[in-house]
Amino acid sequence: MHRPGIAAVPFLLGLLSFLGGTAAQTSVEQDWTNYARIGAYGLVPNRAKQIVAEAQEAGVFGIEVDNDIPGRYESFLHPQEKLEAIRQVAQAAHRVGNYAFVYIAGTECITANAAQTPHSLAKDHPDWLQRKITGEPAIFGGGAAFWIKRGDEDVWVSPYAPEWRKIYMERVRQIAATGIDGIYVDIPYWMTHFEGWEDTWASFDHYTVAAFKQQTGLDAKHDFRLGDFSDANFRKWVEFRIQTFTDFLHEIDENAKSVNPKIKTIPEIYPGIEEESVRVGADVYSLYPVVDVIAHEYEFGSGNHMASSRRPLDWFAYQVGMHSFRAFAQGKATWILNYSWDGDKNVDPRESMMNLAMSEVMAGANFWDAPGHSMAGSNDPPTRKKIFQWIQKNEKTFYLPRLPIDPVGVYFSPQTRNFYAKEFIQSYRGILILLMQAHREFQIVTPRTLEEFHGRTLVLPDVRLVSEHEQSWLEQYAKQDTRLIITGDSPLPFGPQANIVRFPSCPGKAYSTSLETDFEHATPRIEQSFLDSLSPNQGIAISASPAVATSVAQVNGVDHVFLANFAGLVGGRNPVQTVQRNITISLPTNRGGAGYFLPFLGDVQKLQGTPPEGRVTFTLPPLAKGGVFWYRP
Repeated sequence: MHRPGIAAVPFLLGLLSFLGGTAAQTSVEQDWTNYARIGAYGLVPNRAKQIVAEAQEAGVFGIEVDNDIPGRYESFLHPQEKLEAIRQVAQAAHRVGNYAFVYIAGTECITANAAQTPHSLAKDHPDWLQRKITGEPAIFGGGAAFWIKRGDEDVWVSPYAPEWRKIYMERVRQIAATGIDGIYVDIPYWMTHFEGWEDTWASFDHYTVAAFKQQTGLDAKHDFRLGDFSDANFRKWVEFRIQTFTDFLHEIDENAKSVNPKIKTIPEIYPGIEEESVRVGADVYSLYPVVDVIAHEYEFGSGNHMASSRRPLDWFAYQVGMHSFRAFAQGKATWILNYSWDGDKNVDPRESMMNLAMSEVMAGANFWDAPGHSMAGSNDPPTRKKIFQWIQKNEKTFYLPRLPIDPVGVYFSPQTRNFYAKEFIQSYRGILILLMQAHREFQIVTPRTLEEFHGRTLVLPDVRLVSEHEQSWLEQYAKQDTRLIITGDSPLPFGPQANIVRFPSCPGKAYSTSLETDFEHATPRIEQSFLDSLSPNQGIAISASPAVATSVAQVNGVDHVFLANFAGLVGGRNPVQTVQRNITISLPTNRGGAGYFLPFLGDVQKLQGTPPEGRVTFTLPPLAKGGVFWYRP
């Protein structure tokens, strides 16, 4: 339930100030979730052994089973049969050293063949439903979404409906008691993503309106202008809606762990860093501290799920999203449930699968292959098995913690994103793609990780709102031997200092526009003045095409460069990259040592370096899809 005692301050502002002023969660002990290779299966009674055997054969480590108890009205009321099936699959997985987690819905509930039954959730409990401000309830039928069958009743429940929430948490505890390793909570949202509901900023049901009144003293139906971000009271409604689902997931986690301390809480969220997260109320930045893993069904703002149809710019935007998630996670795992191919006759599904996997593992995220828009199965099981085997062989390279070396910091401001999403994301994404294509080491910094940032340059990409704690930290940072770069028409109150650089005409926004207008000819050189404003690069130097995204980090005490090649990809036509040659990586060292290169789906190759005075330079083998370089002195 909502925490008392924060009603007098804006919820998110208070939360950010609190989190920013405490020790950041950087030392999360790794577990099976960090190394998961996920496959999904439908769970029915007496199929547990077969599911686990199939998963073992496929190289799956982390078995998702679809057995939705609270999301189906029949089992919401009578869960016993499904609970037994969950218990069986947990035991079968554990016998072979694997792990299993079970799907449940968040606030959605379906009654099958509702027209033919006297009881459905909407018929029995109309007061539980989310509603528009006009009172229209969130009830839908077949066709509203691909998973809703004809004749079914699909409803979205208010998280403040007390009787529903009590039963829901009881079901969570019952599921946890089966011994299952994780509870996968899908779509824990306010209903704002079906047709006709996008701009409603629901829910205005009695229970939610009463909770908002209790916490703020405001009447949600009359005391703000709906959708007007300049209205201070509407901003409180936005913050309240985000805090609601942060608290809801936290309560799920607490209930599950009260009977099974090792169980993992794993929400599936489709919005990422963009404005959609504010609308549905499930914000991944806010959620990571209260759950164990997030499974991202990430659309990166373009709605383009399919790897087969992505442009190179889409791939770069995808990298920005995943690196942001990894920064938010602070050591927790980031799973990606995305889709490679859905019948595209012009594109080989195997190539699309490999592109998707490559892009994800290079960013440190866990790969979950699925066909079309389903969760279970694969577009090509042999290719998936090959990818899983390679990931397993090299899992520590990709999933041990990645630590910064000499990064340029780029600040993610949750408050700015919440209220100025379009402007902020265009700047933030543009700056990060610029750094990826210029092959500069970057580190995404957030209010929770300010204290840990030790880079010599920090960029504020059109950041317009910060808490008092953030402002104080930034002022102290700017007084050191550092550079604070502020882009856009920022109102942040910093006096004139030599090491504070302002770009009123935001280079991030300008670069985003250049990329959208003509990606092929947009290079980092067009924003050279911004690059020149950064602290000089004294560390790893990379020479490669701008079509290659790079990220630099220290892994297990060793410097690594992760490379993802998107050259030549044409959405819907060509999923095979143009091979990149003569990529060089130079490191500052007077010592000898060896370089190593691991190509995607290949084996480690030892490289001979050329040692000019004070540095050593390595030329990589031809880069096809992607790969990792590291140097060991």
